[in-house]
Amino acid sequence: MAGATLSATTANGAATAQPATQLANSFVSKLVIIVPYAFLVIFFLVPFFIVFKISLSQTVIAMPPYTPAFNFGGGLSGIIDQLKQLNFDNYIFLTEDPLYINAYFTSVIVAGISTLLTLLVGYPIAYGMSRAPATLRPTLLMLVILPFWTSFLIRVYAWIGILKPEGLLNQLLLSTGIISEPLIILNTYTAIFIGIVYSYLPFMILPLYSALEKMDYSLVEAAQDLGCPPITAFWKITFPMSLPGVLAGCLLVFIPAVGEFVIPDLLGGSQTLMIGRTLWNEFNNNRDWPVSSAVAVLLLLVLIVPIVIFQHAQARAQEQGR
Repeated sequence: MAGATLSATTANGAATAQPATQLANSFVSKLVIIVPYAFLVIFFLVPFFIVFKISLSQTVIAMPPYTPAFNFGGGLSGIIDQLKQLNFDNYIFLTEDPLYINAYFTSVIVAGISTLLTLLVGYPIAYGMSRAPATLRPTLLMLVILPFWTSFLIRVYAWIGILKPEGLLNQLLLSTGIISEPLIILNTYTAIFIGIVYSYLPFMILPLYSALEKMDYSLVEAAQDLGCPPITAFWKITFPMSLPGVLAGCLLVFIPAVGEFVIPDLLGGSQTLMIGRTLWNEFNNNRDWPVSSAVAVLLLLVLIVPIVIFQHAQARAQEQGR
């Protein structure tokens, strides 16, 4: 009788503990989802809305240099009055001033060309890494990410010493007789392309390597056994299967390159017209926070377009894979 009572008590306790365990698991699973969303809201959406609100304000000689400022002391009626003062004049001004339009177009063109050059340089490297012996691949990966162990600013400054008229590159070319006078590379768009390709090359190589390493190369061997030339096999099999890595690498290079400031400022010189430098000038030199905020908002919208295209392409690829 006592044994039966003990068994019943144990069963009741297990039955009671099971809902508690399910509740705890449900809370943990929801917490895992809530944390990244909370991070995005706090560190992305809130700052974005602050910048967007400033972009609808007007410039004044004050601190902060815009009106209306953030002031919640007037209660709900005060907030409504502040919202009524907001307008889209700064966005209209950006569309009417050719400086900002040219800066946007120049930034997109420079970023596009730089992304293409980075792809042309990074694809053979990633392909060679994927075909290297398995024991050698970790070393090659370490060499790719090795530049990140050095400050980005120092690496860009190093290129000044290489590209300037009396720099290492011109000294080498002059000493070998290839050129008779120094090349003017620094403070040109060529220097910007070199700096962007060098700085963002690992961001192109890593996703390409990840896609190429997972590829089944027996498909290429089968195509070659059936008489397919190596170049045709590459374009028909290897490159299409590596497209996810290509798209990911291009986004990782293009998006930060559009808003790049350090490389155009140091390697391109003061006459370089890119949106990152224009944004910096508006904030620091002109103290025009509303206009610079409007520039930042439009820049963000420009960068969202390739992301949406990439997500759409991925969704279509997944549907076709099914």
